[in-house]
Amino acid sequence: MLYAFLKIFFQTLFRIVFRTRVRGTEHLPKDGPVILAANHMSNWDPPLLACFMPRIVSYMAKEELFEHPIFGTAIRICHAFPVKRGAADRAAIKTAVQVLKGGHCLGLFPEGTRSRTGKMRKAEAGVGLIAAMTGAPVVPAAILGTDKIFANGGFLPKLTILVGEPMHFTGDRKDKAQLEAFSQSILDEIARMKQTV
Repeated sequence: MLYAFLKIFFQTLFRIVFRTRVRGTEHLPKDGPVILAANHMSNWDPPLLACFMPRIVSYMAKEELFEHPIFGTAIRICHAFPVKRGAADRAAIKTAVQVLKGGHCLGLFPEGTRSRTGKMRKAEAGVGLIAAMTGAPVVPAAILGTDKIFANGGFLPKLTILVGEPMHFTGDRKDKAQLEAFSQSILDEIARMKQTV
């Protein structure tokens, strides 16, 4: 109920105030496990991406966000779950795998944290590991403009979401170098997509 209300609220906000355009949502599978992986520049990214997707998106979010009793409860109701940053969080990975084994959509940011400059950071191995463990396809999504919301001379910029075709990990899940390379290939595809705008 809360998720549906917030989806309508944010979709209206982003369409009217930020004139958001969205392309490629047909690439997101209508059912079954899938990882939605996007670049990350702003706290606006999770609600922006989720509200325009045809499926419920469960996000892995930094554990500090869950410390506030009201906000933490709200994002839990909206299918988010905590992850400890800076180290391999086995509990978060286990939860992510459960989300995918349940046939749901998992939202991840391969960079692991926001880019303060708008330039993409190096990918962490996590998205590759989870894709390898579950066999779930990874759908890349490029977000443009959120780094300029109320900042960097943009204030109310036009926003864009580009959703790409699914990518599949086909290597050895025990090979860290292959996991990292796959994660980076997702960010490379997102960077390529951004250049098409």
